[in-house]
Amino acid sequence: MPIKNRFAELLPEITAWRRDFHEHPELLYEVHRTAGRVAGLLREFGCDEVVEGIGRTGVVGVIRGRTDSKGRVVGLRADMDALPINEQTGLDYASKTPGKMHACGHDGHTAMLLGAAKYLAETRNFDGTAVVIFQPAEEGGGGGKAMIDDGLVARWNIQEFYGMHNMPGIPVGQFAVRPGPVMAAADQFDITVTGKGGHAAKPHECIDTTLVAAQIIVALQSVVARNIDPLHHAVISVCVVSTDSTAHNVIPQAVRLKGTARSLDDGVRDQIEEGIYRVSTGIAAAMGATAEVDYQRGYPVTVNDAQSAEYATEVARQIAGDVDPDFKPLMAGEDFSYMLNKRPGAYVFVGNGDTPMVHHPAYNFSDETIPAGSSWYAGMIEARMPA
Repeated sequence: MPIKNRFAELLPEITAWRRDFHEHPELLYEVHRTAGRVAGLLREFGCDEVVEGIGRTGVVGVIRGRTDSKGRVVGLRADMDALPINEQTGLDYASKTPGKMHACGHDGHTAMLLGAAKYLAETRNFDGTAVVIFQPAEEGGGGGKAMIDDGLVARWNIQEFYGMHNMPGIPVGQFAVRPGPVMAAADQFDITVTGKGGHAAKPHECIDTTLVAAQIIVALQSVVARNIDPLHHAVISVCVVSTDSTAHNVIPQAVRLKGTARSLDDGVRDQIEEGIYRVSTGIAAAMGATAEVDYQRGYPVTVNDAQSAEYATEVARQIAGDVDPDFKPLMAGEDFSYMLNKRPGAYVFVGNGDTPMVHHPAYNFSDETIPAGSSWYAGMIEARMPA
């Protein structure tokens, strides 16, 4: 199952779709133009069913195989939303909307799955049902959960899910797959330290919240360094520090810290949450202040089912030859995790070549990746449901 010749033929058409999406980025659930274009193309391809509005603005296409058999039902997912970033690529098809760009390659994911859908609708060389899923709001909006909550699994009786993300640094057309945890649980926290503000010349009359906050920031690293098993993965990052004063000579009444916590294990996740609360409140109390901690759980750990990862690896190997066996989990979050929590499946990475990393204003999806990515999507259907 090398790269399918059909995708070489379709490459100019799929590239045109991709660049059109790139020019017109949309955020979170507000992907109305993109979703409408996707739905229209699926209908042109002759999908047996096209449903809009799943998970608010998600689109689902159903393609049935050649036989009347009630065989396996396999879901393929791509994300559609962009990021709130000002593009700095200088491309002739760069974003036409200031402050929005496809800096994570979701334009490429959508185009590759559309290419696979067109091929599958043409050939129907499988025994079962392919469900192509175009999801909104991956970038922090939980669109995967919204589609699950809207009946995605039960409505089409999906038995397996497969998804894909491009990855700069991996050669174009190559793949990386691994069983088990592949992307992290992504949580966030807000800590409000309250003390006693006053004049900076009289710190003895104050409870200095900046000093308390500084001690908390440093001590939070001990949660990972001294509370978490060193053989496990965990990250705590304080990313925002703000006060209720902007003056050089005022000790603020309150300091607010915002950050993120990442883990690849639910037990570690529990330890991190408890540790952030314990360290923050304890240090504040020891220094005469108070700390309020608001810990918000985000996307769960993305866990590849071992058998499904093996299926995905075999299809990738037939397309690209070697598949990276040493690929390490990423500490970024991914809401495909909600789908994998409902049904077995796998999430793989396809190479984007030597490009800036995703979420960078100079990033761009490589159109050379399309034939391999579309071949993998289509290949998963034909491999899991052979005619």
